[in-house]
Amino acid sequence: MKKRTNLSTYQSVVANLKEKIREARVRSALTLNAQLLSLYWEIGATIAQQERSEGWGAKTVERLSADLRDEFPDMQGLSPRNLRYMRDFAVAYPHFPNLQAPLAKLDSPQFVHAPLAQISWYHHITLLDKVKDPTERLFYIYKSVENGWSRNVMLHHIENHLYRRQGKAITNFELTLPKPHSDLARETLKNPYVFDFLSITEQMQERDVERQLTQHMRQFLLELGKGFAYVGNQYKLTVDGDEFALDLLFYNFLLHCFVIFELKLGEFKPEHAGKLNFYVNAIDAQLKGNEDRPTIGVLLCKTPNHTVIKYALKGISTPMGVADYKLLQKLPTELRSQMPTEEELEQALEYEQGSTQKVQPLSKIRKMISGDLSAEIHPRRLKEEKKKGRNERKKKRSSNE
Repeated sequence: MKKRTNLSTYQSVVANLKEKIREARVRSALTLNAQLLSLYWEIGATIAQQERSEGWGAKTVERLSADLRDEFPDMQGLSPRNLRYMRDFAVAYPHFPNLQAPLAKLDSPQFVHAPLAQISWYHHITLLDKVKDPTERLFYIYKSVENGWSRNVMLHHIENHLYRRQGKAITNFELTLPKPHSDLARETLKNPYVFDFLSITEQMQERDVERQLTQHMRQFLLELGKGFAYVGNQYKLTVDGDEFALDLLFYNFLLHCFVIFELKLGEFKPEHAGKLNFYVNAIDAQLKGNEDRPTIGVLLCKTPNHTVIKYALKGISTPMGVADYKLLQKLPTELRSQMPTEEELEQALEYEQGSTQKVQPLSKIRKMISGDLSAEIHPRRLKEEKKKGRNERKKKRSSNE
C-alpha cells in the first residue's frame, strides 16, 4: 500500500525547488551577460589599440563591421556604431579584464559581486552616452545593481540628477542617530526631490499637491527610493482628545522606522521644525514598536537659507531633515521654442475646417505655451476639432454629389 503524500511537505519541497531553479537561471543569465561584456571589451580594446598604433578611422571600423557580420551573420551587435561603443567601453574601464579573471567558474563569488558585469550592455551604452564623469557613472552602476533598475529606470534617475541630490538633505542625523544608521538615513534622503509627474498651478494649495502625490503613488515611491512603503496621508493622531493630521506617513524597511513627510509650498520657517518634532514624538509614542528604530521627520519646502534651518534643527533630539522639491510648472525652454504660435494654430484649424466655420480664438493655448499645463485646452481637444472638420468636409462633398 502506497503511503499518502503529505501535502505540506510536498508544497515545501516544490517551493524549495522553484527557488533553486530561479537562482540557477539568474546565475546563468549573469554568466552569459559577463561573457558578452568580456567579448565586447576585447573587441573594443583591440579597436582602441589599432586606432592608437595604426591610425584606424571610421572607414576602417565600418569595414571591420562588414567583415565580422559576413563571418557571423547570425550574431547581433556588430554594427559600426556598436563597435564604437565597445571601444568607448574598453577605454572607460581599462581594468575590466581583471574583474573577469576569476569568472571561469560559474559559481565564482567574485563574479556575483562584480557590478560592471551585472548590468546589461544597454545600461552601459546609456551610461557612456549620458554620464561622462567616472565617479558618477560608478554611482549609477552600483545603484542599478543594488535596486535592480531597468535601463529605463536608471535613465530616469540620470536625467533627474540623482547623483547630485542623494544624501544632500539638511539633517541633524549625526547628533540624533547612532552610526551607521545615521549614514544610511542621510543617504536615503535627497535634496531636492523631483516631482515632475505633477501638474501644478499657482493657485494650488498644499493639500492639492499632497493629493496629487498620493494619486501618483508609483512615481512618488520611485522618487523616494528603495524601502519605502506607504502608510497613509492626512494620518490622524489623537493626543489627549485633540486631533491632528500629518501629511504623509511611510515606513522604510531598510531603515526599520516610520518616516513622516510634511509638505510646505513656501519657504522654511523655524516653527515648521517644532510642529514636525511634535508629529515625530507622537508617532514614536503611538505607533513605533519595540523593534522599530526612531521615527524620522522630513520637511519638504523651499530651502533658500540653510543657516536658519541648521539653527532650527539644533537642539532637537528627534531625527529630522529638511529638503527642497521641484515641480514641473513650465514646459522646457527648448520644447516651448518648438511649439506653434497661437496664430499658426488658428490657421491650421481654419484650414482643417474648410475655412467655412468661424474658429474661436485660442487664447487658452497661450497658457500652455507660456507654461501653464493646467490650461483647459488639451491636445486631445485639438485632435477632436480636426476630426470634426474632416467629418464636415465629407458631408459637404456628399451633398454636392
